[in-house]
Amino acid sequence: MTATLLAALPVLGIYGCTQMPTEKQGVSDIRPQISFKATDTQQHAARVIVDGLDMGSLGSYLDGIAALRIISGTHQLRVVLGSQILLDEKFYAGDGVNRTFLIQ
Repeated sequence: MTATLLAALPVLGIYGCTQMPTEKQGVSDIRPQISFKATDTQQHAARVIVDGLDMGSLGSYLDGIAALRIISGTHQLRVVLGSQILLDEKFYAGDGVNRTFLIQ
């Protein structure tokens, strides 16, 4: 009986070290995104304000480089450079939408 147990130990050790296959899953981020095209590089310093919240400079969200993710729904967007309002628009963005605003 001892010999049988000793013979079975290596087999049990092999099965004890194996790992069950795992499945890796990911969730896509389908939140809407907005970005900007500016006709003048000085406009990159303008502030982006979404629903009254300052989201940073326009240069941080240039089309083709980066985008600002927002929640789905209707939003008020303002782009302000000093005391000058470059854009003031109310818009709707649904899931998966990528929208680019032109700043002139």
